[in-house]
Amino acid sequence: MSHHWTAQVITPHLPEAGPPAGAARPAALLRDEFTVRAGVRAARLTVTALGVYELELNGAVVGDHVLAPGWTSYRHRHRYHCFDVAPLLRTGANAWGAHLADGWYRGRLGFNGGTRDIYGPDTGLLAELRVEYADGTTETVTTGPGWRACHGPVLAAGLYEGEHHDARREQPGWSEPGFDDSAWHPVRVLDFDTAVLFPADSPPVRRTGTVRPVAVTALPGGRALLDFGQNLVGRLRIRVRGEAGRTITLRHAEVLDEDGELCVRPLRTAVAVDRYTLRGAAGGEEWEPRFTFHGFRYAEVDGWPGEPAPEDVTAVVLHSDLRRTGWFSCSDPALERLHENVVWGMRGNFLDVPTDCPQRDERLGWTGDVQVFAPTAAFLYDVRAFLRSWLRDLAADQGDDEHGVPPVFTPDIPVIADVPLPPGNPPMAGWCDAAVIVPWVLYERYADADVLRVQYPSMRAWVDAVEEIAGPGRIWGAGFQFGDWLDPTAPPEDPGRAVTSSELVATAYFARSARLLARSAEVIGERDDAVRHHALADSVRDAFRDRFHTGGGLLTEQTQTAYALALCFDLLEDPAERAGAGDRLAALVAERGHRIGTGFLGTPLVCDALTATGHLDTAYRLLLERSCPSWLYQVDMGATTVWERWDSMLPDGRVNPGEMTSFNHYALGAVADWIHRTVAGLAPAAPGYRRLLVRPRPGGGLTWAKAAHETPHGRAEVSWRRTGHALLVDVLVPPGTTAEVRLPGAGPVEAGPGRHSFRTPFPAPTHPEEQQ
Repeated sequence: MSHHWTAQVITPHLPEAGPPAGAARPAALLRDEFTVRAGVRAARLTVTALGVYELELNGAVVGDHVLAPGWTSYRHRHRYHCFDVAPLLRTGANAWGAHLADGWYRGRLGFNGGTRDIYGPDTGLLAELRVEYADGTTETVTTGPGWRACHGPVLAAGLYEGEHHDARREQPGWSEPGFDDSAWHPVRVLDFDTAVLFPADSPPVRRTGTVRPVAVTALPGGRALLDFGQNLVGRLRIRVRGEAGRTITLRHAEVLDEDGELCVRPLRTAVAVDRYTLRGAAGGEEWEPRFTFHGFRYAEVDGWPGEPAPEDVTAVVLHSDLRRTGWFSCSDPALERLHENVVWGMRGNFLDVPTDCPQRDERLGWTGDVQVFAPTAAFLYDVRAFLRSWLRDLAADQGDDEHGVPPVFTPDIPVIADVPLPPGNPPMAGWCDAAVIVPWVLYERYADADVLRVQYPSMRAWVDAVEEIAGPGRIWGAGFQFGDWLDPTAPPEDPGRAVTSSELVATAYFARSARLLARSAEVIGERDDAVRHHALADSVRDAFRDRFHTGGGLLTEQTQTAYALALCFDLLEDPAERAGAGDRLAALVAERGHRIGTGFLGTPLVCDALTATGHLDTAYRLLLERSCPSWLYQVDMGATTVWERWDSMLPDGRVNPGEMTSFNHYALGAVADWIHRTVAGLAPAAPGYRRLLVRPRPGGGLTWAKAAHETPHGRAEVSWRRTGHALLVDVLVPPGTTAEVRLPGAGPVEAGPGRHSFRTPFPAPTHPEEQQ
């Protein structure tokens, strides 16, 4: 339900202060007072900002949200939140106010220097407090021209730059009644169209945990290096005692250089430095930045009075407060660490939008990354509302393109690109396909047909756009494409130089999206569309075979990604052709010493393609390989999140020289979906897990594995262990569902709600269904 606003957007009207043009700007304080009668029954505060805010009422912070109202496609959809504040009100005089900073609205965004003021030149606050009394009357107080503003203690705040807080400039009592604001300045009312405002439809960013340093090391010059043992996203909270005017500087990085210093080169122009100037409080001071976040494992502390103790500095973990729904463990500690890295990577990058990375001057909602990772995300956390909201932004941004092409990242912003891109939204296979694939994943995992209905115009517009681009030949992808981004053979300076052609990748994705669009049309009752798009998918599949298939399952391009796409997207239907393609893929993997040969688009598919064609052992060897490039190479090199490049850190410990090197990207962690479904054996067999497929496929020397998932119907569990020559499997089926249990060497068994135990010989005799 939309809110009828009577409040006005106000912006601080202040003299220039703070850093020079181009640097992070200061945050402002805004305040006002009002009176409340006795007999309050309820009080509801509705608030948003142009920028990011923290609101206080009678000296207490309202809510526990961080960086509110978050980041959406502001020109189309601007989020607001509502809070119950009755316990904070007093009979008589009351006061409220806000810290207000640039955030995503006015701060620097993007790479190659970035762009400021993308959504507007002014920050603003919009707030409305409705008070209901026991006698049935109501009163409303709002932001408006009577408010006052001043420069606060935050001298500079930027998402990339960091924050500088001068505690000597704090004004105690500023958000309480009776405070003298006569020296403050008037505010200015902004013209703002409230039609773009909508009530929050996804979980807010919150503080979700804390991490203490595992080591503190002295550095030259009186500095200290803190190792938190985990690459995370958030900021530092310090407790310190010292003289007024002393400034403590906090620098952040994911990894160290060879000399033991912070390696900040991968941050590019994201300075990631916080500063706190002490006010000299006798009892000590505590501080945590309000309006920034960093991706880091290590922090350098400079200017500390004496030497910081481990309990003096705490890392505060930030991300969208999603409910955890999926778990995995097994007998191999390295594989468990890989899975934990995937979880931490998702936590850090699901910060209001599904970002590519959380540390450098980028942090954008890249569509290709979430397209490949969505199945893993939907297992690990409840992302239904989070991704639905993001998809609405994608559709809104897509609507700005006259051809119906989705942006390559959402929210869409102008960027200074390193490559020549066509005007408007460049059509990028695998990236723009998120418009179709992510809604389908939400339908599969949550039985959410409504998301298909809502997103269907966006889905269809993309497929129609590709149909027009490809023309009657149905082959497309010429010109610049991201393609199989970060193929392990790509040189550091050219991450898009993949061994699989853009035409093969793009045409395969064209067929995939057309097919999923047709299936979506069937679900929501668009029968004519379903027929048309099934026919389109068939014609693209035929074009793919004519162009890229040479017979016997062999393709014109001998790459792992080419075969993985052809097999997983059902572009080769004849059983003999599929068997030939599977054999060739297995041979290609073996030729590389069972090291990975895929980039962003091939990686999520290669293990499934091997498994589906009878090469489970090869899939396990690929998963568990330790030499570079491989998933466990990263683990052996000390990774605690998934890297952007297979070799973000080189075997000799040096950081990859490429300009684009992140140590926290979740895309390559998409293999966790295969781990959940195949290693543990827990998968949906019908939308929303109404029916489960329990099919553990032991291998790789593992002696046990287990997974659990909170499905929409309740908790599902699968655990297996090898004992002697038997495989023991325990299953928990949620209420109202059934499971098809398929164990090695045995036919399928139906299982209803409740706990079940199974035993089968292992190693098992080959069963025909094992080749399926």
